[in-house]
Amino acid sequence: MLSRRSLLAGSAGALLAGCSAAEPPPGPPPVPAPARPSAPPGPVTVQRMPSAARGTDVDLVLITPSGVPAAGLPVCLALHGRGARARTFLQLGVPDLLTAAVRAGTPPFAIAAVDGDHYWVETGAGDDPQRMLTDEVPGWLAARDLRPPSAVFGISMGGFGALRFARAHPELKAVATASAALFVSWPDARSRKVFADEAGWRACEPLLHTAQLHPGGLGVWCGESDPFLGADRKLVKAVSPEVSRFSPGGHDDEYWRGVLPEILKFVGEHL
Repeated sequence: MLSRRSLLAGSAGALLAGCSAAEPPPGPPPVPAPARPSAPPGPVTVQRMPSAARGTDVDLVLITPSGVPAAGLPVCLALHGRGARARTFLQLGVPDLLTAAVRAGTPPFAIAAVDGDHYWVETGAGDDPQRMLTDEVPGWLAARDLRPPSAVFGISMGGFGALRFARAHPELKAVATASAALFVSWPDARSRKVFADEAGWRACEPLLHTAQLHPGGLGVWCGESDPFLGADRKLVKAVSPEVSRFSPGGHDDEYWRGVLPEILKFVGEHL
């Protein structure tokens, strides 16, 4: 007869043998399938690009509506405000807002944001954001199967830059500004310590070149507590844009997040 100890030992041995038989011997780890590239690969991409016009590398942020093929989409440039950067549009929730706008019926388009500075104009230091927008960005977009920019949108300092870009590109289908940082006088502009001299400011200031701005396809948004409210009202009076919206809000992210859905709808319907 088998003792109780022998039975327990035999049972344990059988159990171990069964477990060993169920597990195959270890082999080499599986080789992952190569990722398929796309252009751009997903609703948001951020790439570092060398800009000869600016004399430095800049972020190129591409945003496309989720679920929509990116290739061949029209493009709206997005110009950020002072102290911000291209990635700021991600923090403002633009990817979700763009997708929501398209799902609500707005024609799909892509947004291209790049890093800029000093009101998006050349100031004599070998750094020319406008030349980057005109000469370099279209090639960057073409390499990703996107069209050249046909619209521009800017916040604060970016609003100044967007209007400057629109003067040089009358073929644009849509131009939109939120809280555009405009200056009604040279002392006001000089206080920003950006423009080298009054002549340089006068050459760029949108309020001094309103005849070169086309009201069709132009939208102006500004908060009623914004320090640039008076200047933006002056712009609206001079140009009579297709859309002008003055509503409660300040010069801050909360206001911009609130008006972005309307701005994206405005841009998309013109592209």
